[in-house]
Amino acid sequence: MGFAPLNLWPVTLIGCCVIIAVIRNAPNLQGAIARGYWFGFGNFVIGLNWIAGAFRFQETMPIWLGYFAVIALAFYLAIYPAMAAGVAWHGRKRPVVFVLFFAFAWILTEYLRATMFTGFAWNPIGVIWVTTPVAGLARWIGTYGLSGLVMLEAGLVMVAVKDRRVRPWAAAVVIALPVLGWLVTMGNPGTTTRLIRVVQANIGQATKQNPAYDERNFDALARLTGPPGPVPRLILWPEAAVPYFLEEERWARERIAKLMGPNDVIMTGGDALVYDAKGDVSAARNSLFAMTPDAKLIARYDKSHLVPYGEYLPMRPLLSAIGLSRLVPGDLDFLPGPGPLTYALPAFGNVGVQICYEIIFSGQVVDSAHRPDFLFNPSNDAWFGAWGPPQHLAQARLRALEEGMPIVRATPTGISAVIDARGRIVTALPQGKAGFIQTTIPAVISPTPFARYGNILSIAFAFFLGLTGVALGWRRR
Repeated sequence: MGFAPLNLWPVTLIGCCVIIAVIRNAPNLQGAIARGYWFGFGNFVIGLNWIAGAFRFQETMPIWLGYFAVIALAFYLAIYPAMAAGVAWHGRKRPVVFVLFFAFAWILTEYLRATMFTGFAWNPIGVIWVTTPVAGLARWIGTYGLSGLVMLEAGLVMVAVKDRRVRPWAAAVVIALPVLGWLVTMGNPGTTTRLIRVVQANIGQATKQNPAYDERNFDALARLTGPPGPVPRLILWPEAAVPYFLEEERWARERIAKLMGPNDVIMTGGDALVYDAKGDVSAARNSLFAMTPDAKLIARYDKSHLVPYGEYLPMRPLLSAIGLSRLVPGDLDFLPGPGPLTYALPAFGNVGVQICYEIIFSGQVVDSAHRPDFLFNPSNDAWFGAWGPPQHLAQARLRALEEGMPIVRATPTGISAVIDARGRIVTALPQGKAGFIQTTIPAVISPTPFARYGNILSIAFAFFLGLTGVALGWRRR
């Protein structure tokens, strides 16, 4: 309930107090692991309910399979909270030690969840604080460190209910976290003079996949792009905004170029074809193209972190034989790109790109050797019902905080937004509304500690908590 769109983070803290107490009181290690497992299972089933909605747009598989997919995914993801519970249970005899162990283990297991088997980093529990000053601490300890703080605060409050000696420490943590978070994000990063126009045409997934609607969809994009003015614009369209193969079809580029002023640049999502040695099409890439008014492509970014079962089918010979397919239509699997890159755009500075799902991976979104001025996150959240888009936006805000970098999101149905380098939403378009955002790009700030060192800081914070627990345990012996 603390995740978007509900954002009831106090309820999540209370729930964590309860589960921490329940795990500590487990009669044996197996019981502690089981309690952690079912806590995680319930969390993931409810929090990831939006995944089921994606199956409404898949013709080759039944809609009911989406609910099965959510449950199956939750069965796997619950392993990570179970591991955290098992580690923490070994410190059960000393309540504060148990809490420190639990926070330590939670950070490590969330990091593992984000990296094992291609990773699934969606909804780290620290994201509940994105609407509070506490989120500012992500600049130092990253998202997974924030998750550890959720468990640390909840655990100390749980212990303080019965132990008066712990109450001053619990009160200090409750007060200090938002104060410290506010202090490290003080100030206004300001803005630049570079003009952007973010287009949200409110094109639903059903119409995107129907070729009969291609012209209507393009007309909506063209209308909201608006006429050029005296100031150069960076026009930002969403992921997979056009059904054309822009590298192959010059007529399509020329059609888009007619919407641009003489100094405009447009960035739009589309597919790039991959050919084999014989010259036959063998695969595709989910790409983002930058184009100038003379219909020349000046940059192409290929999505690196692809969605299993969404953009490619693992073990294709086996799974296709039993009737499974990708959620994204088409027979070609997508291939991954090389990872974060920075592109220099005339009059608009350096831009980094993270397509859709890629933005959720903490510490993996910026080319650190060539730090951009802002990140563009084109996405297609039209798959994901009411809960997926606000959760996606919340995680993008954490990336802005971690990296000290503005992020611009463009989606076909919402939520498109401009986020400043402090993680604050400058302006946004709600779900289900056609419109545009025309504003200047917020300014980038100096690299944060997390931007410099990444998840090494999250892991270091975890071990600080764990070693503190070990030290307290030995001292009380």
